[in-house]
Amino acid sequence: MNRPLDPGTPEQFRRHRQLDVLIPTRNRPAELAVTLAGLAAQEDVPDFGVVVSDQSDGGPAYAHPAAATMVRALRHRGHPVLLTRRLPRRGLAEHRAFLLDNSVARYVLCLDDDVWLEPGAVGRLVTAIRELGCGFVGNAVHGLSYADDVRPETHRHYEEWDGPPTPERVRPGTPAWDRARIHPAANLLHVTQKLRLPAGAWRAYKISWIGGCVLYDRAKLVDAGGFEFWRRVPEQHQGEDVAAQLAVLARHGGAGVLPSGAYHLESPTTVTERDVEAWEVVLTDSDTPQPA
Repeated sequence: MNRPLDPGTPEQFRRHRQLDVLIPTRNRPAELAVTLAGLAAQEDVPDFGVVVSDQSDGGPAYAHPAAATMVRALRHRGHPVLLTRRLPRRGLAEHRAFLLDNSVARYVLCLDDDVWLEPGAVGRLVTAIRELGCGFVGNAVHGLSYADDVRPETHRHYEEWDGPPTPERVRPGTPAWDRARIHPAANLLHVTQKLRLPAGAWRAYKISWIGGCVLYDRAKLVDAGGFEFWRRVPEQHQGEDVAAQLAVLARHGGAGVLPSGAYHLESPTTVTERDVEAWEVVLTDSDTPQPA
């Protein structure tokens, strides 16, 4: 018998700690359980909490026995977990803004509900953002069903940072925008294999944006506007992560981290209404001269 799960309260959860992991979820109990299992196996970052915000059509995904067990495992290992429901749905950006409002941690990891993190992945990201001092770092997700699909033409978009990342104004139609071609399928996995890095080594590389697993300096994310642009975009949108990252890149810089310990579960998307790219709206607003 799976006993009722204590959701916790925002008042108890909001504490100054090193890291909070923010997970939005909808209609994905199995995937959420896998995502939480990856977090429960992280051993080199003792001071982190987890917020799960559910927008499922029926009961919350975290109430599924497998997901509930992983919540209990995280708590047993000393990680506070806050379970919330954010209804009615007002779009992806509003959901992420709500999650961010529940944290006062030094860093926040925006983690999708269909990503498994290998042991050591979170610790590597935290080490990277501390050493680089930029606005965010991320692990692009590998699609392992593409492990034998090598696309060497995409590898030319991999370029390492020589020193700390600097602010960049990345826009469509520029070479910097094309850096995103390194991330689909298993392209980054193949680049990593070619580099033959020694154990424990990592590299920071230039990006336009990263999906699925992004660690922000929370203060710098808030300084760049966070996800508050949700009020300017229609509910049926995607690309809210791109919009936030472009804003942080312009002010504080950002980087991808290789090797990536993030693996995409390759489940069908739950975002079926994609009428608008949020980043297009935000870029149009930011690039429009304002009245004096």
